[in-house]
Amino acid sequence: MKEKLGGHHSTESMMYSVNFQRIKEFQHAGKWEEATDVMIHAARKLEKAGADFLVICTNTMHKMAEAVQESIKIPLQHIADATAEEIKEDSIQTVGLLATNFTMEQDFYKGKLKDVYGLKVIVPADEERKIVHEIIYNELCLGQVKEKSKKKYLEIIDHLIQQGAEAVILGCTEITMLIGQQDVSVPVYDTTRIHAIKAADLSIK
Repeated sequence: MKEKLGGHHSTESMMYSVNFQRIKEFQHAGKWEEATDVMIHAARKLEKAGADFLVICTNTMHKMAEAVQESIKIPLQHIADATAEEIKEDSIQTVGLLATNFTMEQDFYKGKLKDVYGLKVIVPADEERKIVHEIIYNELCLGQVKEKSKKKYLEIIDHLIQQGAEAVILGCTEITMLIGQQDVSVPVYDTTRIHAIKAADLSIK
């Protein structure tokens, strides 16, 4: 906002932070209804506090974005929309997706990329998806950044490029701790950055 408006402008915002341990347990137990209840509770609290719109600051929890949107009257800015719009602006058609297993395997995220925006989405093979997922939860979510894990991610990205990926989506907010544009030969889309910029732009309007 400061870049666009100058001076000392900053975005007015409110945050509701949930207990991630609880969310992680729900995710891995397949208790998505319980996880959805947590998100709806948080969304309603923010709406009641006066929020004009809502962002869910995680890719995986957009699995319940539709249910959250239906529970509130203010708009929800979807992270996949923000990311896909930027990809389409760059005239890219085929993207590789790195994320949690939930995001890579289920259709709530990549389905939107394909069905709404016409993108072709490539995900890693089974064993590589497992590696990507475990590094996210067992290392990055705990603040651990390991060189061997970075090397493994770059190998997986190379495999996606070999399969035709013109760009790579870093579809988990923690992955940017490990990988950046300087590490990859094709465009990298940092969903965290893209979503944050979109939210800041919306706050100006």
